[in-house]
Amino acid sequence: MNHRDDLPSYHDLLGRTDAPPGSSWGIFGANDDLGTLNFLTPARRIRAAGVVRGGLTYSLDLPLDAFPSPLISHRGSLQHTVFGLNEFHRDDRIDNLFPQATSQIDGLRHFGHPDYGFYNGADPEKLVAGDPTLGIQRYAEHGIVGRAVLLDVGRYLEHIGDPIDYSQPRSVPVRVLAETARHQGVGIEPGDILMLRFGWLGNRLDQIKRDAQTGVDTLSGAPLVSVGLEQSHDTAAWFWDNRIALAAADNVALEVWPASASDLTVHADTQGTLPASSHTGMLHRILIPLLGLAIGELWQLDELAEACQADGQYDCMVAATPLRLPGGVGSPSNAVAIR
Repeated sequence: MNHRDDLPSYHDLLGRTDAPPGSSWGIFGANDDLGTLNFLTPARRIRAAGVVRGGLTYSLDLPLDAFPSPLISHRGSLQHTVFGLNEFHRDDRIDNLFPQATSQIDGLRHFGHPDYGFYNGADPEKLVAGDPTLGIQRYAEHGIVGRAVLLDVGRYLEHIGDPIDYSQPRSVPVRVLAETARHQGVGIEPGDILMLRFGWLGNRLDQIKRDAQTGVDTLSGAPLVSVGLEQSHDTAAWFWDNRIALAAADNVALEVWPASASDLTVHADTQGTLPASSHTGMLHRILIPLLGLAIGELWQLDELAEACQADGQYDCMVAATPLRLPGGVGSPSNAVAIR
């Protein structure tokens, strides 16, 4: 673990009495709405520029229409209309755009903690369209640019003879992340953007292609399952103590989905005041509202992973530009890696 600053460790956070236990509330100021993006300092951006060698770029985004059917049922599919005012002009309009339906970044108003509320004690009455409180526009204004490390967990597990079965909701402990980093010969530094390739997204896109070729839809109506991070305080501690600025993965939730095997609980669960739901046991409830961690999901990492595997360089520079949408909950990631 890295403790190269005067910030408390995750263990220290769990012992707080001046704020919710396990939270970073107030650490970056009473009115902070950036969370872990505060780790992206000017010095660390300069460090990021120094890892660029060949100047090659890799888009980390899916097409906005990548999924014929929404992965999450309450998110719809966009409708794109191209029109012209005359035969020599074109304009377009997008309707039914759900900013978190493909490659995306979660904002800090995406999840609140059932016992303690939203990050830094934000007033939930302000978390509406147009109000800037915890809005995704703050990420855009600050800028997400930094050194990034790709941990190719899927390839590592295959290498050691323990390949991922994508039909099952496999839980990956942070021990495997540390092992993957050692295997790749890459170090984690404070302020890093961490990208986790499980191989889930590539597997899903391959199945979509097979379904299109055969005319048989094997995915619609089937339960959504995904490999992902273990739902535990160990995972939260690893991210915080390593000072990760943003954690992104090529799966649906960063963590394993569904969270049905999770041991994480909140008082509202155990006291029966909050009905059980798909959110019960989720690591999101700790990472976003308590730690203020920026999270990316459904990032397209396969092409980048191939390049990293070919030359053994697993760090790069990443720039992501979320929509500057006041009061936005999330945004397409608009992310690119530069090596």
